[in-house]
Amino acid sequence: MAITTDLENPYLLLTPGPLSTSQTVREAMLRDWCTWDDDYNLGVVQKIRTQLVELATKAPGYTSVLMQGSGTASVEATIGTVIDDAGRLLVVNNGAYGARIAEIADYLNISHTVFDCGETRLPSAEVIDELLASDPSITHVAMVHCETTTGMLNPVEEVVKIVKRHKRIAIIDAMSSFGGVPMDMAELGIDYLISSANKCIQGVPGFGFVIAREELLKQCKGQARSLSLDLYAQWDCMEVNAGKWRFTSPTHTVRAFAQAMQELLLEGGVEARHERYCKNQSCLVQGMEELGFKCLLEKDMHSPFITSFYSPEHKDYDFRRFYSLLKEKGFVIYPGKVSHADCFRIGNIGDVYPGDIARLINAISESMYWEHKS
Repeated sequence: MAITTDLENPYLLLTPGPLSTSQTVREAMLRDWCTWDDDYNLGVVQKIRTQLVELATKAPGYTSVLMQGSGTASVEATIGTVIDDAGRLLVVNNGAYGARIAEIADYLNISHTVFDCGETRLPSAEVIDELLASDPSITHVAMVHCETTTGMLNPVEEVVKIVKRHKRIAIIDAMSSFGGVPMDMAELGIDYLISSANKCIQGVPGFGFVIAREELLKQCKGQARSLSLDLYAQWDCMEVNAGKWRFTSPTHTVRAFAQAMQELLLEGGVEARHERYCKNQSCLVQGMEELGFKCLLEKDMHSPFITSFYSPEHKDYDFRRFYSLLKEKGFVIYPGKVSHADCFRIGNIGDVYPGDIARLINAISESMYWEHKS
């Protein structure tokens, strides 16, 4: 029986992750690895852990730990491990992923307060200041850096400054931003930073990672509310056994990530990648506006990673049809996730360049069937 594939008809993923990867990243997965072997643990895993810390900060005292699963698994591992039974979490929420942090706290029976800002509004630093001042029981504050519900980039520097002034622990979900925007977590005061392999580093799905103040992480022994999502135990195992994972490691994904890290450095590091993403996003917005589309957010609220656009108000417009026409032309976009607005999203991270955005704009122009009806 013949085996068929869809490799003859590839498309560009214009999503917030998984995203389009380079051929060399994909080729890195063609070799099998032994999880007990030093070539893998010392040569790949430990090198990645060191590189992640170097990307995150120039300051000493930080460490990293890799966790199997989706990015959400790493968020849950962090929330479920670093907050003890006496702790209380403040969740700064302005989108689906902030809401997910609150949902995790619900599932794990962690005491928490939610500051709901609304999906299209930036968090108010003044309100956060008031909440922390009025509730001394809050021990940790969690916020999403790039809220991919809308594409909003939240004011992490301003918020974390307030969190540290109140001597609370800052947890930042930097899933869609880490590696794509310059930041130093020590200078910002971030205690735990969470991201995933298949975002701005441009690897493939399979694991997430947490970069943490080592002094704080060491205090979390025995606090986890899950066996497989015990962040401290995973970190301790990797420390004691030179990169060994507690349970089965996603070896192919890890090796692809090592290649992606090398390609990030060859591109010129985070600064160069940020510049490319910004150029992609600027070209995208300009081209879409010239076609008559409107952005959901004000431009000064945009991240350089993903942008939400209002859906056309034409009676004949249908997202699924629009999506299918673009897919036939080699582009995959994302549906909207905002509760009160009919919109869709287009990402521009991954192995994507301004020339790809120009081709996308041309494809969108040709796919606007509701405008082309006679």
